[in-house]
Amino acid sequence: MKVSIIVIGDELLLGQVTDTNSGDIARHIAPYGWEVNDVQTVGDEAGEIRLAIDRAFELSDVVLTTGGLGPTKDDITKKTLAEMFRSEMRYDQR
Repeated sequence: MKVSIIVIGDELLLGQVTDTNSGDIARHIAPYGWEVNDVQTVGDEAGEIRLAIDRAFELSDVVLTTGGLGPTKDDITKKTLAEMFRSEMRYDQR
């Protein structure tokens, strides 16, 4: 199974934070026969996220994202993904 990982966050592109997640993910999924064939880092911009997701699905069977889901109120990742997959976000108190 081919896997693409998309790492999302301006802080990664600016060098403020180092991406350790993609390596950890690759090591954890390798024993199951999953092969990471693509890792992309994109900023906190809806258009960049959409392009990365589209590209990843052209290359891989599975697309995993990391970053971009932080607690900041201005984060756009969840909203962008919901729009791309024609879904809606719901608040669940549980």
